This record gives sequence, C-alpha cells and structure tokens, in this order.
Amino acid sequence: MEGNFNKHLGNFNKHLGNFNKHLGNKLKLRRLALGLTQTKVAKAINVTFQQIQKYEKGTNGVSSIRLLQLSNYLKVPIIYFFEGYPEYLINIEKSKEGHMNVNYNFLIKLYSELTSEQKIKFNKSIEVSENSISKAI
Repeated sequence: MEGNFNKHLGNFNKHLGNFNKHLGNKLKLRRLALGLTQTKVAKAINVTFQQIQKYEKGTNGVSSIRLLQLSNYLKVPIIYFFEGYPEYLINIEKSKEGHMNVNYNFLIKLYSELTSEQKIKFNKSIEVSENSISKAI
C-alpha cells in the first residue's frame, strides 16, 4: 500500500516539476518580450531577483498570490502561464467532453449562501460568459 502511495507521489512531483519548468519558461518569455530585467520583476512583486531566477528555472514553484502578482505586472491573464502545458490541455478536453467531476450539491450550497446582490452579479457574469462562448463558436 505504501509503495503505491509513494509511486503516485513520485508521479505527482514529476508533473509538478514539469509544470514549474513550464511556468518558468512562460515567465521568462514574457519578461524578455517586455524588455524587463529579473530585478525589475522581482521588485514589482516584492521578492529577490534570485527568486525570479529560481521561478524561471523551475527550481521553485510559484505561489498563487505570486502568480496573480506576476500576471498583473506582466499584463497577461493567469491562464497564460498554463497555455501549452499538456496536463492543462488534457483537462480542457475532458471538460469539453463533460468528464469533469462537478459537485453540484456544493455549488448549489454556495449559491444559496450568496446575498441577493451577489446572485444578481453572478447571474450577469454567467450571461456574459455564455455570450462570449457562443460568439467564439
């Protein structure tokens, strides 16, 4: 049993390492495209330039808040960092095919806890999303 767990953990760490390298490459490409130094990017998100080096090499993973900061500073949507990553593309295809496991009870519970104003905003954003999707198709 423990051997199986370690095998799965090893696979997870391999994918994570691959993703860190992928994200690092995307970060470096965008930074260079904007003509920015590692130091300038580092100062913008309040880390050292060595940390940016580690992100770009894939040595260190990027936390969600840092990813948001990088996305804002580099003027790209967060999805930019996932584009071209095979695991992400597989999940996109699965969701298109309806293979995503969705916990509808959880979603209903969340929705029911929204205020009336939040529900109106949520419903408007769904309408905007539907219009965007139908235009893209």
